[in-house]
Amino acid sequence: MKLIQLYQNAYSGLSRNSWYLCLVMLINRSGTMVIPFMTIYCTQELHFSITQAGIIMMCFGAGSVFGGLIGGKITDKYGFYDVQVGALLSGGIMFMILGLQHSFMSIAVLSFILAMCNDAFRPANSTAIAHYSSAENKTRSFSLNRLAVNLGWAFGGALGGFLASINYHLLFWVDGSTNVLAGIVLLILMPRSNFVNANKAKDNNQAPKASAYKDKVYIVFIILQFVFALCFFQLFTMQPVFYKEQWNLSEQFIGGLMALGGIMITLFEMVLINNLEGRRHNLQYIAFGVLIVGASFIELNILPALAFTAVLSMVIITLGEMMSMSFMNSFWIARTTDQNRGEYAGLYTMAWSAAQIAAPLLGSLVVEYADYASLWWLMGVLCLVASAGFLTLYKLASKKEQILMEQAG
Repeated sequence: MKLIQLYQNAYSGLSRNSWYLCLVMLINRSGTMVIPFMTIYCTQELHFSITQAGIIMMCFGAGSVFGGLIGGKITDKYGFYDVQVGALLSGGIMFMILGLQHSFMSIAVLSFILAMCNDAFRPANSTAIAHYSSAENKTRSFSLNRLAVNLGWAFGGALGGFLASINYHLLFWVDGSTNVLAGIVLLILMPRSNFVNANKAKDNNQAPKASAYKDKVYIVFIILQFVFALCFFQLFTMQPVFYKEQWNLSEQFIGGLMALGGIMITLFEMVLINNLEGRRHNLQYIAFGVLIVGASFIELNILPALAFTAVLSMVIITLGEMMSMSFMNSFWIARTTDQNRGEYAGLYTMAWSAAQIAAPLLGSLVVEYADYASLWWLMGVLCLVASAGFLTLYKLASKKEQILMEQAG
């Protein structure tokens, strides 16, 4: 009974629209299978070099940066609803077109355009989640969204491994179809007439919008987030190739690893967040989670090259992900208003997207000029640096808050 009560408490009090957004995200992410297998597809199916595959992943990242920038700006100007629908539909169509390409140049260019369309969705979606949640359940609302993302990853990763063993081109059609379906479901469940742009509805006497780009604490946070994401993205870019080439693991097994991470988050994250939220500062949880992610990379160099080691690494990195990413969302949301949330969300998305550019470049260069072991050691060290940075930011922020309280008193 206590276990049932834990889950009831974790999921209670969330708005209906938060659940609708969760469903849309679940449908969208259930088709997520192109990017996790893109590096393998490029090297094994199209016979591109590892460097060419890295460049294509960089194009995904570059498109994501522009998508995050544009998505954040138009979300603040026009509202989150239209941006979400447009991004889902256009991204779905682009997935299908990309699957028809075979040359390096066409795949690189269309990867950029696809990512730009696809990732304009993220700032708008984050703004929508914040809009439909209360101060008390914002972290859980974002965790619910992450649950949908990772449950989709669990299904999409497993299905992607199966489809890749049959025909890689199926991945693009399924991924694109789920994008389009998610857009249609959003149109049906949440009619546009129910939404009012916060910027257009705001009181004329309200203070001018504060810029995310002038928030010094947030800029430092974004830099540290970038360093962490640089490491985390190796999970989707270099690790699959490493498992395939170095450890001779099958596509089905690699897909199963992706599914394992999603299942863990689905089962445990909401309960974990519900019990941790408010007990410590968000930055403390983030620092600890980032450190755990670093340990998952180091473990690949210490333990023998076995399937068990790959499973253990996924378990560790998922624990670190649960501890860090939900509280990252809570940290930046707490610094926003209805009028600048899109800009903050856009900058947050851009940091992840910039890391998506740098991660495959860094990973492929380290592997080409050194080896995979060097890459995993480097990722461990970078996570340690980022963790220390988040902890230092927490101490500085706490000191500033204490000074402000003393001045107010």
